[in-house]
Amino acid sequence: MIAISCDNLSLSFGADKILDSISFALNDGERLGIIGVNGAGKTSLFKIITGEYAPDPPPPNEPAGGVYIARGATVGTLSQKLDFKPDATLYEAAIASFKSLLDDEAELERLRLAVEASGGAAASENELAVLSARYSSLLERFTRVGGFEFRGRVRGILVNLGFDERFWDIPVTALSGGQKTRLALACLLLREPDILLLDEPTNHLDTDAMYWLEEYLKTKRITALVISHDRYFLDSVATKILEIENTRGKLYDGNYTSAREKKASDRAIQEKHYKNQQREIARIEAYIEQQRRWNRERNIIAAESRQKLLDKMERVERPEALPESVRLRFEKSGESGNDVMYLRGLTRGYADKPLFRDVTLTIKKRERVFITGPNGCGKSTLIKLLAHKETPDTGEVDYGYNVEVGYYDQENQQLDDSKTVLDELWDTYPDLTHTELRSALALFLFKGDDIEKRISNLSGGERARLTLTKLILSKMNLLILDEPTNHLDINSREALEGALEKFDGTIIAVSHDRYFIKKLATRVLDFGVPEPLNIYDYHGGWEDYRAYKAGYLKPAESEREEVMTRSKEEFLSYKQKQSEQRKYERRVRLNAEETVSVENRLTELEGEINGDASTDHIKLAELYDEHKTLESRLMELYEEAESLSANPPE
Repeated sequence: MIAISCDNLSLSFGADKILDSISFALNDGERLGIIGVNGAGKTSLFKIITGEYAPDPPPPNEPAGGVYIARGATVGTLSQKLDFKPDATLYEAAIASFKSLLDDEAELERLRLAVEASGGAAASENELAVLSARYSSLLERFTRVGGFEFRGRVRGILVNLGFDERFWDIPVTALSGGQKTRLALACLLLREPDILLLDEPTNHLDTDAMYWLEEYLKTKRITALVISHDRYFLDSVATKILEIENTRGKLYDGNYTSAREKKASDRAIQEKHYKNQQREIARIEAYIEQQRRWNRERNIIAAESRQKLLDKMERVERPEALPESVRLRFEKSGESGNDVMYLRGLTRGYADKPLFRDVTLTIKKRERVFITGPNGCGKSTLIKLLAHKETPDTGEVDYGYNVEVGYYDQENQQLDDSKTVLDELWDTYPDLTHTELRSALALFLFKGDDIEKRISNLSGGERARLTLTKLILSKMNLLILDEPTNHLDINSREALEGALEKFDGTIIAVSHDRYFIKKLATRVLDFGVPEPLNIYDYHGGWEDYRAYKAGYLKPAESEREEVMTRSKEEFLSYKQKQSEQRKYERRVRLNAEETVSVENRLTELEGEINGDASTDHIKLAELYDEHKTLESRLMELYEEAESLSANPPE
């Protein structure tokens, strides 16, 4: 069954064509990866689907473009505004995704208390029956729709997206931008819309959270549209790929890798057919020209015949030029010594958060070392220490013989916002000519008026490209890179990978881009494995390390898989304790009431025994028997009261 389809969608802003005749359809459970260079129109397509933008009206005599969503299907998008209460904590914001279940839970508690109160009072059987029926009906529905599981789901999704219980009481207003994005993703997944629209969902996720999200989307069989530059994620999740290129969309079956292979194959076939046809056209045109030169009747007839053939020929279009991509080549400064860097007893942390301690290792020449670990573990801090941008608490970082360092800062803090693009580069390399600087900038797609832009007005991708421009103009044999693929589109990432593959020096990098790591890594440093504050040093590639690491993490993975069950048990235990507390309070109340009643009756009996009944031996014997029984009961009540006082519920 078709869940969503887009037919003939076009979008323009003034004279600029953004999208041209985009069409695709997804069945239930299919997942579409949307790719394209920065500015291709991917986010604009989402805005058409959500109704924020209206598509262009169609040309005359052509059907109107439109978005069609299955009847009753709900659509959720990661970029939508979340209406959190101003004073809400992170957990309260997440649990609010289940408002109806929270309301039902409160109503169940109210009905249960009403039933207990009615049972203890002189209520009519009809009133008690009505309350009990309402309670049973609501409880059945509450159980059917997951009332005993939703708290476990909240716990599981928060933990798997990097929010363990330490974060739950933090106000939403105190979260960083990346944390708010992750919370928005958690709330979106908790609401379980039928169709998900995700714009760069792996941004701000650590590696383990990315793997979890991939499995979640696949096992839930969710219909999803995903804009992403994360090729590893697209390979794992996507069942179809829509590439937006030169305003047009091309749909491919399969994941990212199969789409790229199909695109390359299609372009090669089209290029071959185009060249063959051009040769055939040239041959026919030469024949026509020759026949016309001879200018005899039969030659003219032959020429006209071939011209008709040429006019009827269906022309093969030459493949459109691919979007221009950056071109990189890192210049090596010369050979370093075999030992490039020494880390000796390196320790760093903050007053309330130690990061790592006593790290000792040596980086060898031409190694490609990738540093990985959860968000906030200290990866960027370590990379700054290695680049001598910060100082360790204890220990030292020393470079080997003839090491020249090139450093890439993910936050692009080495750029001066007050300068233009050209001035930033010229001030860094004053010995280069204007032509040399313009040529270098052109390699990174800064052309024409772009070089006069203020750095403060650049996008994240443009800032990243300018930082890389500065980096390649320096000569180094050790590259220290902090998240170099952030803000880069897929084409730019592949250009960077190609340049790093050809770089004949040493690379140390922090990255969450698993495709990037998989392609380049020869050594992995992983934070917190096998224990906190430790950095595990694995000599080998990324996939080998993942397989090796799995042996260490099986208990943790099992615990993560069981988090939903544990949460349900905790919730039921909590409800059981509440019930025990209420039973205890009721028992204390009944004990006190009965004690007062027995004591009052004993007082009455003593009055009768010493009064009118004192001469009636038969009556007196009855009163003594009742008195003895009540005294015995009173002692039991006193003992019960003492026991209740000494043993309240935990």
